[in-house]
Amino acid sequence: MQGAPAAFLFGATGGAPEKALGRRTPLYDLHVSLNARMVDFGGWDMPVNYGSQIEEHHAVRRDAGVFDVSHMCVIDARGAKVREFLSKLVANDVAKLTSAGKALYSCMLNDAGGVIDDLIIYFNEESFFRIVVNAGTRDKDLAWMRKVAAPFGVELTERTDLAMLAVQGPNARAKLVELLPEEHRAAAMALEVFSGKPFSMKSGGDWFVARTGYTGEDGFEVMLPANGAADLWRELNLRGVKSAGLGARDTLRLEAAMNLYGNDMDEGQNPLESGLAWTVSFDNPARDFIGRKALEALKAAGLKKKLVALVLDDRGVLRGHQKVIASGGEGEITSGSFSPTMEKSIALARVPRDTGATVQVDIRGKLLNARVVKAPFVRKGQVLVS
Repeated sequence: MQGAPAAFLFGATGGAPEKALGRRTPLYDLHVSLNARMVDFGGWDMPVNYGSQIEEHHAVRRDAGVFDVSHMCVIDARGAKVREFLSKLVANDVAKLTSAGKALYSCMLNDAGGVIDDLIIYFNEESFFRIVVNAGTRDKDLAWMRKVAAPFGVELTERTDLAMLAVQGPNARAKLVELLPEEHRAAAMALEVFSGKPFSMKSGGDWFVARTGYTGEDGFEVMLPANGAADLWRELNLRGVKSAGLGARDTLRLEAAMNLYGNDMDEGQNPLESGLAWTVSFDNPARDFIGRKALEALKAAGLKKKLVALVLDDRGVLRGHQKVIASGGEGEITSGSFSPTMEKSIALARVPRDTGATVQVDIRGKLLNARVVKAPFVRKGQVLVS
């Protein structure tokens, strides 16, 4: 999904917001009042931090933080053939969604097997699924999805009336649940990972609470009426949930080795060479999803590249587009940053398929040593690599 470009990371300071450059979420005025540093991200004015990006990162790893992800595009898909439509649209198999509220992560591919976008699909009922796609790709996504949906008679509705907050961290669920009516709290706490449920609020309107996220920590993503988002944010702040911006969101997702669309994969890259083979289901030979034939041809010819996790052993900072020198040839860093949790520089890189355990990275003309490690780097507060 989407985090923040590497250009946002570190060295960013708080202070007066910059001039608005694009679309605004329902929380824009609240961010300004909290002295957030606002930047353009995918055509949206979004907070990169509220003072210290490092503190926001650590708050999510150690306690709880809240992110505005209302720039993400929520789409409701309705119709008698909506499951058939999604079976065609995405590389993962929606047949896996058999109980209300269950979610599925997948890629939406073009005919050549390139990644148009990555997304999450929620199953509500047989004629109603909810899809969440990335902010910067929403226009092309909607155009593509409507083209694919037309033969199935599926209606796609962009839910611009909703806001979306991500409440993440080891204490995030407990603090969010305090704000639900008492009769809903047990059900919310019992939600399984990658599932969601609607809850009726006494203040009016429904919240859809999902146990999903983009940080490697436990937590919820909450879709709610836009006019209630600022009140929810303030209530979370009062309970010690720290406001967090795109900068911390990016370092958190990189530590968790979660792909960022536009960096780690795009329309020019396929999921099999982007660390996302687990999101492609070939199990049903009769399911002719878009891009399947191209992916099968790639597999038959032999994949040439793979996405790996790197830890830098020498002094320096890994950044996107730096050249990687491997035993089998050259590769490129797709996402890189200093890890606040590990206090080391880490990256994801696309490299030749036969790359071994060590590589070198060209940083400003110097070849620095890095190790290939098993992803993720950090999950649920625990460092998993040395």
